[in-house]
Amino acid sequence: AIQKLLEQIDLAKLNDEIEQRQSWKITIAEDLRNNRAVTAPTSEGGLGFDAQWDAEFVHPVREAIITQDDAHRNIMAVANAIGNRYNEDAFKRVIYTESHDEVANGKARVPEEVWPENAGSIFAKKRSTLGAGIVFTAPGIPMIFQGQEFLEDGWFEDNKPLDWGKLERYSGIFKLYSDLFRLRRNWEGKTRGLSGQHVALYHTNIDAKVLAYHRWHEGGPGDSCVVVANFTAQPWTDYWIGMPSTGLWKVRFNSDWEGYDAEFDNFYTADVTAIAESQDGQPCKGAVNIGPYSVVILSQD
Repeated sequence: AIQKLLEQIDLAKLNDEIEQRQSWKITIAEDLRNNRAVTAPTSEGGLGFDAQWDAEFVHPVREAIITQDDAHRNIMAVANAIGNRYNEDAFKRVIYTESHDEVANGKARVPEEVWPENAGSIFAKKRSTLGAGIVFTAPGIPMIFQGQEFLEDGWFEDNKPLDWGKLERYSGIFKLYSDLFRLRRNWEGKTRGLSGQHVALYHTNIDAKVLAYHRWHEGGPGDSCVVVANFTAQPWTDYWIGMPSTGLWKVRFNSDWEGYDAEFDNFYTADVTAIAESQDGQPCKGAVNIGPYSVVILSQD
């Protein structure tokens, strides 16, 4: 017990020293016990880390995308994972579906878990990218594992190099990740809310397995984003959800686009015109089209 206490004091002192000398540096705790003290300020008895890995995100989200039967996907658990945070700060956590722990020690990469020995299948591609869509639209610090962006399969072995041939073979999947990076970082000035603190999980359809949530920094055009996620093989047309405001909401991302993979359905997903009728606790509503196992991101100019 004394040794553990000394280790805790040393870590707190270390983080204090980093804050004093190089405050722009970030320290991340690879800690999976969901202990809020890890990222609490040292002045409040915490360890003072800037962020910690979030087991309460990776495990329910990963379970939802690798489960074989659509009926058994627990999207309420996914919703709770998206909304989780430590010490009232969205960026006190690191969120992911793959890490060196999650893809080894008896476990494999997500595409491999979806369909063992057939990680290049349509289901593996669709559900692994569905998970990526959640990672890059949820509040937190997104993390991917080496090769995830080009559908690396199997399980992690540190003596086995990545199959770089997959970068060309699955170049569309790589583009999907690249587009998510750009949207998350607001490179086009249309999706600032994806890097904001705020999230409102206002639509959770347990039967249809559809989620919708509002992400924003300050709110308004170019900031507020609506994310819609479909966790089944059933596409939806004219699916009504609440919207934060009236007007035209443009599709910024559709993970079912055929440009990401020739096997994708390219399900027609049009811009959404929101009308001034309340739904889902939102002041407005609009009809969305969304493909199977897909994520759609909407925002206003």
